[in-house]
Amino acid sequence: MRKLVVSAFISLDGVFQAPGGPEEDPSGDFRFGGWIVPYADEATGQHLQDLLSQPFALLLGRRTYDIFASYWPHVPADSASRAIAEKFNGVRKHVSTHRPDTLDWQNSHALEGDPADAIRALQHQDGADLLTFGSGDMVRQLLAAGLVDELRLQVFPILLGRGKRLFGDDALASAFTLAQSTTTPRGVLIARYQRNGEVRTGTFD
Repeated sequence: MRKLVVSAFISLDGVFQAPGGPEEDPSGDFRFGGWIVPYADEATGQHLQDLLSQPFALLLGRRTYDIFASYWPHVPADSASRAIAEKFNGVRKHVSTHRPDTLDWQNSHALEGDPADAIRALQHQDGADLLTFGSGDMVRQLLAAGLVDELRLQVFPILLGRGKRLFGDDALASAFTLAQSTTTPRGVLIARYQRNGEVRTGTFD
């Protein structure tokens, strides 16, 4: 079996909409697109490199896939991001989409049937872990189905007040263990959470 790892940027109030730029997702009149940019530094860059240091396959929703496909295949050879681009371009990409005939990025494959069932089947196969970036609608479905094995969260020290949130009311109640954490010089909390069974309750009486 292989793990499903979700990597996400979130604000203190749980918003994850359009972290990288104003054109990513302006729906709902969201006006803070690009809110992670002022916090980018060597520490956040190193976290991404560490995350991509192990074998992985990408698991993406359609909006995130289109954003990635419009950028990573075209990174110049002399760019500082070239090593990441080569990884993303080369790995297998599983995509939740209603338009399978338009997946032009190399090694891209559409999930067939119900996304949760298709992803559950992928998890039961041998191979590299499944790594998800962005893809909020799909991630909420995965959380509701209890399929997320690990959360890699970068929590930014801002309140956005409105916008799409990563965790919905339909997420399956689950316990997680904090496996690793660090804080960047600019105040970003980078945390790695691993699924740890069901929610446990108690009393102080």
